[in-house]
Amino acid sequence: MSYLSPTRLLPMTIAAIAVVLVIRVGGLAATAACATPAACGTPQASTSAGMSPAPPVAPQAAPPTAPDFMPPHFAVPTDGDKALLEDLRNRSNQIDAREAALVQREATAAATEKRLGERFGELSALASRLEALEKSLKERDQANWEELVKLYEDMKPRDAAAIFNDLNMVVLLEVMDRMKPAKAAPIMAAMNPDKARQVTADLATKRTASVNLTN
Repeated sequence: MSYLSPTRLLPMTIAAIAVVLVIRVGGLAATAACATPAACGTPQASTSAGMSPAPPVAPQAAPPTAPDFMPPHFAVPTDGDKALLEDLRNRSNQIDAREAALVQREATAAATEKRLGERFGELSALASRLEALEKSLKERDQANWEELVKLYEDMKPRDAAAIFNDLNMVVLLEVMDRMKPAKAAPIMAAMNPDKARQVTADLATKRTASVNLTN
């Protein structure tokens, strides 16, 4: 048996390792190329006894393709929809018309109220002026009657009685009603008896009516 020296054994070992590496690299390349039986064109080999079969590799789904562009779909309005829209439009117009009428009515009412307020102010001012004028006339009328009464009170009873006998009854009653009783008594005593009785009766009626109005 021949003996190999270490000098010759080292190159042979390196060569053997290189051959093994080449075989393994080739096997890995073939395995990668035939990942599936369909890729290699051969049916899948049955598994060896005692070894579990390799799980089937699911085929890759085809990449989704971009869907074709579909135009938007618009529903066509029916006759019922058109009638409903027309009814809604009419009702909206009616509501707008009523609102405009209400606005106009409010504006008219506001203008009328303003005019009435102004008119009421004018009438109030006029009523105040008339009241003041009436008061002034009454005061002036009262002053005139008082002057006339004083004139007859300063006269002699016989002279005053002679005038009263022919004086208008309305004027005579106004004068006698304002005279002091002490001044009126001697004048009435000197008057015509019939005239004096008439004056007394009418004067009583006048004063009674005044009392009733006051109460």
